[in-house]
Amino acid sequence: MTKTALITGATAGIGASAARAFVASGWRVIGTGRRADRLQALAEELGGAFHPLAFDITDEAALDAALGDLPPDFAGIDLLINNAGLALGTKPAQDSDLAQWRTMIATNIDGLITITHRLLPRLIERRGGIINLSSVAANYPYTGGNVYGGTKAFVKQFSLNLRADLHGKGVRVTSIEPGMVETEFTTVRTGGDQAASDALYAGSNPMTGEDIAATLLWVAELPPHLNINRLELMPVSQSFAGFQVARES
Repeated sequence: MTKTALITGATAGIGASAARAFVASGWRVIGTGRRADRLQALAEELGGAFHPLAFDITDEAALDAALGDLPPDFAGIDLLINNAGLALGTKPAQDSDLAQWRTMIATNIDGLITITHRLLPRLIERRGGIINLSSVAANYPYTGGNVYGGTKAFVKQFSLNLRADLHGKGVRVTSIEPGMVETEFTTVRTGGDQAASDALYAGSNPMTGEDIAATLLWVAELPPHLNINRLELMPVSQSFAGFQVARES
């Protein structure tokens, strides 16, 4: 039986790479995102195994309308990959833009829990799975990480609590926690500063969207009696920061 995955944030980066990987492995894929043109291009590339759903994950009414209008072949969802998310701003908390904080919360938390809640009955019925994209920022604080790191810590803990609530239902839940991945992430975070993105990744041999997509597919295709609770990944070039000490003189 062909399985169906719904991947949020499929217009670029990890989401688009995951859509390609899952279709290549024989899955049907529903890809969501705000940029309809990119979803359409992906649909033309991947063919009938890919169904585009263009809506903003923070718009609950649009989300409900999109899910309620799925073609029959795509209505039975076996896997939800909550990939949609973003970071905005790099300033410390005291200098940050409150509107950016609220946008991160609306996308990374509110949108994620809404679509998860909507799909839980289907996932339970089909003994499916949920893979949530968290981050190493959930585990290690850094200057400027403030609300972004807080949202990803929520995603990690929400994943673990879902596992507890779904005990005995046969639904698998995994938190994927990547470090540095070269996508549009930093360009978005810096308001379109491509030079800043290039400088961050230069010479670092970071992970790619394809690397994370392969990991997602591996988790999804494990035998159904196995659950990966949490999986943290970093490129070899990235490791842990030291503690900071402020001195009086």
